[in-house]
Amino acid sequence: MKSSTPSDAPGGESLRTVVVAFCANLGVAVAKSVAAVVTGSASMVAEAAHSWADTGNEIFLLVANKRGSRGPDRRRPLGYGREAYVWSLLAAIGLFVAGSAVSVWHGITSLLGGESSAENYTINYVVLAVAFVLEGISFLQSVKQIRGEANAYETDFLDYALETSDPTLRAVFAEDAAALIGLVIAAAGIGLHQLTGSAVWDALGSIAVGVLLGVVAIVLIDRNRRFLTGEPGPGALWDAVVSGIEKFPEVASVRFVRIEFVGPKQIFVVASVDLVGDAVESSIAHVLRRLESRLESNVAVVDAVFTVSDPDEGDTGTVSHRT
Repeated sequence: MKSSTPSDAPGGESLRTVVVAFCANLGVAVAKSVAAVVTGSASMVAEAAHSWADTGNEIFLLVANKRGSRGPDRRRPLGYGREAYVWSLLAAIGLFVAGSAVSVWHGITSLLGGESSAENYTINYVVLAVAFVLEGISFLQSVKQIRGEANAYETDFLDYALETSDPTLRAVFAEDAAALIGLVIAAAGIGLHQLTGSAVWDALGSIAVGVLLGVVAIVLIDRNRRFLTGEPGPGALWDAVVSGIEKFPEVASVRFVRIEFVGPKQIFVVASVDLVGDAVESSIAHVLRRLESRLESNVAVVDAVFTVSDPDEGDTGTVSHRT
């Protein structure tokens, strides 16, 4: 089971990924803001808004990583993992409002106002190039982490990026990918402005960046919503858990298994099983508790609950049967 289920505690490399993203976004945001003030480029204003939104979002993600990694206690027997999705949801909403809405609004006002500024194109190009390098460093860090975890779980790279239970990793990857695409769009808008002399292209670049950020934000909002409302996890994880339970010598068959994520790389397992032999009723509880403890020895399993299947269920609900 350990080869297919999350086995490393939340935090760790994800924290490093968020810190790298925060430092990169902060430097980029300052540079873009200076360029936007000096040149007046609508695309650069959109990019500055985007980077400041990303910088603020990284703070939310740092909080998510910190608060979501707390273990179970008497008040929260399943831990505080779901809090990571709350803070990541706020970060996604911030990206939509501070990044997408501001960029689209500024682009539309530039179109209606017929602005024709952005005469110092060199500053814009230099800042965009530096931003591309910094964002690329952050992006590669998230790619490195996703590739390593996807390979460990034998999962497709993009599927893992979208389906991972780690909201901070998914957010950094998505935001950095959007940032790199946004830089290309901004450069194209500024370049067409320079070639044609029309500020329309610059304004359209701002709107395009805003739409891109809006799409990314909506995807992130939806993913966090799903994990907050109870994400059962992929089929491969379910198969791995069932396979792990089958290996317990006390288990004759597995009738029912329910898996739910309760935090980044943290799952709650409920299973109904048939036990080997005819154990007396007084010993069944001890056997079940022993099975729960064994499953909980995997760091990914926050809690496990085992029950004995109802004899009246027959074989219709059998998940697996030991021969």
